[in-house]
Amino acid sequence: MYISFSVLLLVFVLCGLALLGVISLATWKLCWVPWRSEALSSSATALNPSRLDRERIRKVDQDYYSTQGHIMADDKLKGPGNFLEAAVKISHTSPDIPADVQLSMKDHLLRRTRIARQTTEPASSNRHSSFKKHLPRQMHHVTSVDRGSDFLDVEDHSTCTAASLGRIQPELYKQSLQETEESSKNGAAKTCGKINFSLKYDYEGELLLVTILKAMDLPAKDLCGSSDPYVKIYLLPDRKCKFQTRVHRKTLNPIFDETFQFPVPYEQLTGRKLHLSVFDFDRFSRHDMIGEVILENLFEMSDLSRETSIWRDIQYATSESVDLGEIMFSLCYLPTAGRLTLTVIRCRNLKAMDITGYSDPYVKVSLICDGKRLKKKKTTIKKNTLNPTYNEAIIFDIPPENMEQVSLHISVMDYDLVGHNEVIGVNRVGSHAEGLGRDHWNEMLAYPRKPIAHWHPLLEQGRSLAFYSLASCLNVPVPL
Repeated sequence: MYISFSVLLLVFVLCGLALLGVISLATWKLCWVPWRSEALSSSATALNPSRLDRERIRKVDQDYYSTQGHIMADDKLKGPGNFLEAAVKISHTSPDIPADVQLSMKDHLLRRTRIARQTTEPASSNRHSSFKKHLPRQMHHVTSVDRGSDFLDVEDHSTCTAASLGRIQPELYKQSLQETEESSKNGAAKTCGKINFSLKYDYEGELLLVTILKAMDLPAKDLCGSSDPYVKIYLLPDRKCKFQTRVHRKTLNPIFDETFQFPVPYEQLTGRKLHLSVFDFDRFSRHDMIGEVILENLFEMSDLSRETSIWRDIQYATSESVDLGEIMFSLCYLPTAGRLTLTVIRCRNLKAMDITGYSDPYVKVSLICDGKRLKKKKTTIKKNTLNPTYNEAIIFDIPPENMEQVSLHISVMDYDLVGHNEVIGVNRVGSHAEGLGRDHWNEMLAYPRKPIAHWHPLLEQGRSLAFYSLASCLNVPVPL
């Protein structure tokens, strides 16, 4: 009994001494200053490698993230879904990125993807690829919208800067061009006196009675400060039947008081125009033209059942304007399909180009963009007629974002079996055209998917091409 108690006491003392030794060792390790500083320095050395190791690790990281950045850029150009998938792959394959950083990066990418989906434009169809490859380089940069990373924006900016070098700046020419337009408008609006005439229709004889009464304030064409005026009268589009007043010597305010009769049915008067040309008679040289008056609507003042007196300003002109005829066509644009349809309906009162007194007309339509002809199409040829009917559709594929840069040049041609085909007259429609051509284009854009038809007068080719070439060189709109 006594021996057992002694053994138990010895075991208890040994355990107490062992526990005391362990506590003493732990206290020495934690509280002794030299040992603690040595442990901290060793841990810092383990966490922070040497400079050579740091440079090696940085280079490996740069190569890795550069490769992954190119993959992300390619995936982003392909689509926002692929870009997000590539970013998630980077997060999964990078063991050094903490979990909270991965979650924040994923949320950020999701937000960017949602914004990109909202601002991405619909991809154009393959039908527009042939049109876009003909466009100037600067148009592709305008129409391409990118919401991507910074390095892509830098590349676009540098490309646009390089493309803009050496280009003509239209704003430098706007002032001189505006002065030219104002001078041409002032010249076109210049009046050369006034003329008084009357109209009346004889229902029994089916005659239009035109009475030239008098003229006032005519310009002096002779050296003596006077003129010898007379008037030529046409009922367009027929120029074969014309009349002429007597010549009044040395006066600027002649009184004619002469009546002329044009045989025409009453129902045809809506398609006729009265043309008065005032000349100065010269015995030994060519007669000088003073000006002209064109009355588009014969029923403007009354129904012609009684004699109606009309005053008109004589517009300045150096030569008689030739009536080349009119063309009727419709325009229709489908924005969703990017398809422009021009339907040539018919022409009327075309100028006779052949010896037989007729023409062989056809219509050629050219798609113009920044002074360059991208495409051209034409109708069939109608033989021996001045009033052809076509009802033929001409289709162009134009993306909606390029509708402001394009225009249509319509030419009515006379086909010749031998020799070159002659131009009867031209017309132009587009956002940069003037008058009816611009109004017709804007009406088409305002009412998509609806055909809009109008009559357009044909103009001389020389006048149209002169203004159009100037607009192409300066890259600014000039009236046709």
